[in-house]
Amino acid sequence: MATPQIMISTILLVTLLAFVGGRWRYDLVAMFGLMCAVLAGLVEPNEAFSGFGHPAVVTVAAVLIISSALRNAGVVDEVASRISHLTETPVLHIAALTAVVTVASAFMNNVGALALLLPIALSTAQERRRSPGLILMPLAFGSLLGGMMTLIGTPPNIIVASIREKEFGEPFGMFDFTPVGLPIALVGFAFITLVGWRLIPRARLEFKEDAASLSAGVYLTEAKVPASSALSGKTLGEIDGLDEDSVEVIGVAGKRRFARAIRASYQIAEEDILILRANSDDLKAFLDRHGLELSSTATPTFIQPSPDNEIMAEGIVRNDSPLIGKGVEFIRRQTGRTLALVGLARHGRPVTQRLRQQIFRAGDVLMLHGDSDAVDQQFGQLGLWPLMRRPINLNRTRKIALASGIFALAIGLGIAGIVTLPVAFILAVGAYVLTGILSTRQIYDDIDWPVIVLLAAMIPVGNALTTTGTTQLVADSLIQVTAGLSIPVILTLLLVVTMLLSDVINNAATALVMAPLGIAMANALDVSADPFLMAVAVGASCAFLTPIGHQCNTLVMGPGGYKFSDYWRMGLPLEIVITAISVPTILWAWPLSG
Repeated sequence: MATPQIMISTILLVTLLAFVGGRWRYDLVAMFGLMCAVLAGLVEPNEAFSGFGHPAVVTVAAVLIISSALRNAGVVDEVASRISHLTETPVLHIAALTAVVTVASAFMNNVGALALLLPIALSTAQERRRSPGLILMPLAFGSLLGGMMTLIGTPPNIIVASIREKEFGEPFGMFDFTPVGLPIALVGFAFITLVGWRLIPRARLEFKEDAASLSAGVYLTEAKVPASSALSGKTLGEIDGLDEDSVEVIGVAGKRRFARAIRASYQIAEEDILILRANSDDLKAFLDRHGLELSSTATPTFIQPSPDNEIMAEGIVRNDSPLIGKGVEFIRRQTGRTLALVGLARHGRPVTQRLRQQIFRAGDVLMLHGDSDAVDQQFGQLGLWPLMRRPINLNRTRKIALASGIFALAIGLGIAGIVTLPVAFILAVGAYVLTGILSTRQIYDDIDWPVIVLLAAMIPVGNALTTTGTTQLVADSLIQVTAGLSIPVILTLLLVVTMLLSDVINNAATALVMAPLGIAMANALDVSADPFLMAVAVGASCAFLTPIGHQCNTLVMGPGGYKFSDYWRMGLPLEIVITAISVPTILWAWPLSG
């Protein structure tokens, strides 16, 4: 057995390499550290890659996939659409969006929850003429707070639960984190909403016209009325949601002639083509509500991409584009009929003619339907500057009830002990594929592979920390340093150290290192390990001081216009508040004699 000194030397070497120049990604550092541990004899070669089959790794991957399924089904979009009107004042604006992301993060990956709300936050901020910097940091912090409430809310909780199972034969359950995580989330939410956002530097809170993300604006597009649509037989004046969704019907084409100036008394017929003007987000809600099918300029000879590869891609016509002065037929010829026009936006001038009649101009924004593997090359040929890509889900029926039911059933199976939680989630993923909510390509696209590699590599290293006696050595040293202090104070120190570590390294890695240390400290003090594990779980999720502590913080840095030093202004007071409420809450929910 290797000595603790060798183990400490190895860990220090890997940590040093991790920070040299800041050029190494954490997943690469973790894998290199694993290889060092194998070469030093700390990890058996046949155990080196056992982490890839660890339940914690499988659960994290499954949660990422489930997050994508819930997004596809429109679950979070539905909730977000119902609170979009609650943005009249800055406090209401922050509270409404932060509340949604906090609740969503409890049941799905917090990065996924933030990614869903990010476009809504940016668009509502622009609407209300507010700086994105006002909204985005509270949104990121709210996603971290929400993850503390359940087992699946954040990877540290899953890791801590799996370490408890290994040590004591029983993991933490789905809602064992709730008695601690819920009060922290509520207090943290109140602080962010009422006080925290005011601590953001004033320069980030100033609205600037050019600060908004480049947007395609309002598209001209077309929608077909299928037999199943509730609009068939109704008049245009009877369509619900036109004002709510900011969708304008500017014409109708179909069996009857196209009328540019249509009246509210026009009766919609099956197979009619509605000529619409709307932005892409409002368009999706409108099509979903009325069961319409998005049309394009595709002809019967259009080469339809596979469902796994099809996307919407938005691009601006450059000044040197061969598209200028040309029409839809040029796109068909140049791309071999593999790209179809779905929408067109032209700034400064209304567009009324049908898509197939358009002549393109420099500055036009085109929304195109095609194969994701070829669209980059096609955009280059057409002289388009790419803006963004969207999954093709405008024509997919929203399956909110079905997706929510599958997710609830999976959680129920796990809680009841019928199957383990990883198995329940994998079954849920299979159900999402069978019901068409997820495509097989998305299963792999939506997994955050660097996080998976990080976890899989760090689990054997974390085990080596315990088996070599290093964890116990560090725990005994901490107990000696804190001799004479009360257990609540020691618990507070463990929480604070974990918080600080999480601010500079990945939160999953923090949990893997600190959880065994917490157990060793509890054993040395002859008390229950559960309060110490809860302190580690909370601390590992509190990466509020830097933009590098968590992906959510990094994700909002650019759109929010934040600097590195902005985070601690709201993050430090928030961590102090969380520390003050966490320790008494942990000791109440998980007694030392438990």
